[in-house]
Amino acid sequence: MRFFSDNAAAAHPAVLEALAAANRLDTAYDGDAWSKQLDGAFSDLFETKVRSLWIATGTAANSLALAALCPPFGGVICHREAHISVDECGAPEFFTHGAKLLLSDGEGAKLSPAAVEAVCAGIRPDVHQVQPRALSITNATEYGRAYTPDEVAALGEVAKRRGLGFHMDGARFANAVAHLGCSPADLTWRGGVDALSFGFVKNGGMNAEALIFFKPELAEATLYRRKRAGHLFSKGRFLAAQILAMLKDELWLDNASAANRGAALLAQAAGGRLIHPVEANEVFLRVTADEAARLRALGFDFYDWGPGAARLVISWDQDETAIRPLAEAIAAL
Repeated sequence: MRFFSDNAAAAHPAVLEALAAANRLDTAYDGDAWSKQLDGAFSDLFETKVRSLWIATGTAANSLALAALCPPFGGVICHREAHISVDECGAPEFFTHGAKLLLSDGEGAKLSPAAVEAVCAGIRPDVHQVQPRALSITNATEYGRAYTPDEVAALGEVAKRRGLGFHMDGARFANAVAHLGCSPADLTWRGGVDALSFGFVKNGGMNAEALIFFKPELAEATLYRRKRAGHLFSKGRFLAAQILAMLKDELWLDNASAANRGAALLAQAAGGRLIHPVEANEVFLRVTADEAARLRALGFDFYDWGPGAARLVISWDQDETAIRPLAEAIAAL
């Protein structure tokens, strides 16, 4: 009955099996047999040569990516509601050694080319003001909206023209790909993305995320930053094994598709209560405080999302049997 966060979901059985299989003596840090497979596995997935690093948390993956793309004296353009702005406790600024977040707006927590241009246009090109050096978007966004390949490419064109590094926070990248039915390549490097934080924890992993560089040379300095930040695990094979298990037979995509279907079921029950179109595994509803209390009295757990609103998140392991009671309760309000 918990729809609080997909961070709380169980680890997939295939991930647990992979952890058990990796529980034997091997080389330490990232020199093990599992870690050595990641570059090839992700290069196959994205149809181009990439460098990949396992990272324990999404916050660290985002922050290390931005440190690779933005100098300490630069600025990162992002949405005002972006996770790097609202929910990472200053980690991007810490990892970049002081880069400034340059905030903009857009419906559904999505940035448009015009919004990015407006931020750039409002900054004098002189030493007295922080100059934009990177662009960061979240796909799917904090409100469950998916950037399409065309939207990513339009932002990528602005980034290229403005000389901005282009980062994608993909904590729910799998859900965006599942919704759009496109290739991972079309949603990333073909649209100009330089670095992707590829989320696995929300989607069936235990404690492993991937940082993907579509410009492989960006990985070299990041290896040192990862170590300096305390994120070079001595038994990194356990992180790599999780990721490889999720990539095998497109388990990452199957899990995301299942979560998306569950969210669609809730969206159908919610009808006119929906605040945002449901394009991933998050559902935002208009509910009064009394209605929220009634749902909780029935045993359902979820976030309040400001006055008169609630956020419901579907996890990969919640099937229709688990979701149907909540859908019926919402419809009955």
